[in-house]
Amino acid sequence: MEALRGSASEPLEPDIHVRVRDLDKSYELPQGDTVAALRHIDLDIRRGEFVSVVGPSGCGKSTLLKCIAGIADVSAGAIHVDGRLVADPPDNMAIVFQRDILLDWRTVIDNVLFPIEIRRQRKEEHLARAHDLLALIGLAGYERRHPWELSGGQRQRVAICRALIQEPQLLLMDEPFGALDALTRDELNLELQRLWMSTHKTVLFITHSIGEAVLLSDHVVVMAAAPGRILERIAVDLPRPRTLDARETPEFGRYARHIRALFESLGLLRGKP
Repeated sequence: MEALRGSASEPLEPDIHVRVRDLDKSYELPQGDTVAALRHIDLDIRRGEFVSVVGPSGCGKSTLLKCIAGIADVSAGAIHVDGRLVADPPDNMAIVFQRDILLDWRTVIDNVLFPIEIRRQRKEEHLARAHDLLALIGLAGYERRHPWELSGGQRQRVAICRALIQEPQLLLMDEPFGALDALTRDELNLELQRLWMSTHKTVLFITHSIGEAVLLSDHVVVMAAAPGRILERIAVDLPRPRTLDARETPEFGRYARHIRALFESLGLLRGKP
């Protein structure tokens, strides 16, 4: 199926940062069969908004992120970031993956500055910002350590700093805390919320965790599989900053139960006996 390329730019409302329209993504298997990963995806993400995508394995969450990032081709439809059609990775965007992909032979500060080197920019001009980011995320004093000296949570903090070093306005996060233990994950959820509230980035956050999605997000996009499609977009109207105790409130519980009920309706989770 050929992608509908459309125009190179599309006027968007000033507060729309990402627009996905009628997006399809299919993969061809070696034996010649075609598998539909995404079908008819429509999604707007407003500037400065924190949007999480939650759904079962195989529903296309990560594929959607890769299409928005310009690292996976679309089969049909169009994606615009800042009004420009996405054909390659957009400017002013960064990605954080589940694996931190740090370079173990480089120090923490050199890992953070690595994107600057790749773009052949002067590291000296970004050094102060690198130190500020590490301090902001709780790693002041770790600049000369190596990744193999850090915990998993600390490594992921470094990966977040590396993503933010060039001050991107769009931050794409693909299950960044999925490999961490529950306590570290809780801690980094709060750190990420604090970082987001202080920088006003637009964040698209992929997760399997209903609780994590509700805790962090302005909106939660719920997806189903076979093919990947959006079931519902849910506005989360809870005061910020949110603490871990918010998970015990009736309001939080209502959001989580509603999302769980959507999955139960598809037979993906068992309801009450």
